[in-house]
Amino acid sequence: MELHQLRYFVTVVEAGGFSRAAVRLHVAQPSLSQQIAKLEQELGQPLLDRLPRGVVPTEAGRRLYDRARRILAEVADATRCVADCRESLEGRLVVGAIPTIAPGLLPRLLAEFSEQHPKVDVQVVEEVTERLLQRLDEGQIDLALASTVDVQTAIHCEPLGKEPLGLLLPARHALARRRQVTWTDLQGEKALVLSELHCLARQVNEFCKTRSVRWHVWFQAAHLGTILEMVANGVGVSLVPQLFAPIANARGCRWIPLDAPRPERDINLLLHNLRYRTRATLAFAALVRRAAQRLGWMTEATK
Repeated sequence: MELHQLRYFVTVVEAGGFSRAAVRLHVAQPSLSQQIAKLEQELGQPLLDRLPRGVVPTEAGRRLYDRARRILAEVADATRCVADCRESLEGRLVVGAIPTIAPGLLPRLLAEFSEQHPKVDVQVVEEVTERLLQRLDEGQIDLALASTVDVQTAIHCEPLGKEPLGLLLPARHALARRRQVTWTDLQGEKALVLSELHCLARQVNEFCKTRSVRWHVWFQAAHLGTILEMVANGVGVSLVPQLFAPIANARGCRWIPLDAPRPERDINLLLHNLRYRTRATLAFAALVRRAAQRLGWMTEATK
C-alpha cells in the first residue's frame, strides 16, 4: 500500500467517479483505475462499487476512507513540521475564509503579510463554513476565518469579536442620506439576500424575524458581489457586513448602520488543535488578531 494509492482512492470517493477524480489529480484515467485495482488486489476485496452513474465505497471502502484521510493528513502535517525548520520564514500557507469575509478582509491582510514574509507561498480557499471545517480537519488548510461555527472536538475556535451589519442602499435611495436607519425603515423594502448555504443568510433571516421585519425577498444570490451590483443598479437593498462598506462606497452604494438593537455577527479564527502550527500560520494568526482589534471587533472578553 502506497501513499499515492491512498490519495487516489480518497479522491475517487470524494469525486464520486474515476473521470472526475482523474481531472482533479491531473492523471490519466486508465492509470488511476490501475492503481485502485492494485490496492483492491493487495487488500483482497473490492473497495468501490462501480455503478452506471459513478462509484460508491463498499463497507471495506468506507472503513479505509476514514483511515486514509487521517494518514494523508498526518503525512502533510509531518511535511509542514520538517519544512518549518528553515531559518527564514518560508514554505506554504493555506488560508481559508467564508465568502462573506474573504473579499472585505483578506486582500489587505495578504498584502501586508506578503510584504513582511515574501518567501511564504500563500494560497486562499474560499468556502462555506462546513467545507472549511472539513478541510481544516483533513489538514488541507492551516487556519480559517468564519462566523457561526458548530465547534468540532479537534477544532480550536478563537473569538475575534463581533462585526456590525448595516443596510446596503442604492445611492439615490430615499434613506441614503441618513446617518442611521431603523428596523421600521426596512418594512416593505425589496430585499436581496444570500442563499441559505451561507451562514449570513440564516443570520439575517433570524435578525428580521426577531425584529418582526417583513420585507419582500425578491432575489437570492450565491455571492455578495452579485448583491452589490444589483443594489448599485437600484434593484433593491440588503443587510451586509461592515467589511463591505468600503467596497460598497467605491461602487457608488451606501452602507448605513442600524439603530439598536444593532445586528452583529461573530467573527472566529479557526485552528486545528492536533495539527502542527507552522511559524507562518502563527504569524498570519497574529496579523488577523491585530486587524480585528483595529477594526473595533474585539470586546474586553476577546482581547
